[in-house]
Amino acid sequence: MLAAIVVLATLAAVAGLILGYVSLRFKVEGNPIAEQIDVILPQTQCGQCGYPGCKPYAQAVASGEADINKCVPGGTTVVIALADLLGRKPKAPAIDKKAPERAIIEETECIGCTLCIQACPVDAIVGAPKHLHQVLASECTGCALCLPPCPVECITMIPIVDPLNTWRWPLPNP
Repeated sequence: MLAAIVVLATLAAVAGLILGYVSLRFKVEGNPIAEQIDVILPQTQCGQCGYPGCKPYAQAVASGEADINKCVPGGTTVVIALADLLGRKPKAPAIDKKAPERAIIEETECIGCTLCIQACPVDAIVGAPKHLHQVLASECTGCALCLPPCPVECITMIPIVDPLNTWRWPLPNP
């Protein structure tokens, strides 16, 4: 019995050493700048930048394929942080000419199917199956990914009106 335990422990130690060596020998290096950019992005995975998620957008910015002002949910804060990280001049965020929006759910029409909850990349919609769902206004990024899956079209996008105490001068376009 003791011999079996010693043999298994020795085999495990040898396998661990081999795996450790292989992981160091064949280590795949990622782009450290892309990782730093990904940390700055809001991780909404909304696709408003034209990329399927924040990580592909971070890799595109790091390689010079994409501009630093494409993250709509991040807005000016992310543009300034990316400009500081990359040593570039900040640009105005690439936001459509329309005002920022957020989703609202019409209470009388919601059937509680949970399809919008599954589609929301930032978990801004709460509710239970067969019950009314609600949008958390503070969490909604306005990506509108919840609109297509809704079978009864009870979700609409409304403009967000900034209160005066949070208003800022926009960045100038170069």
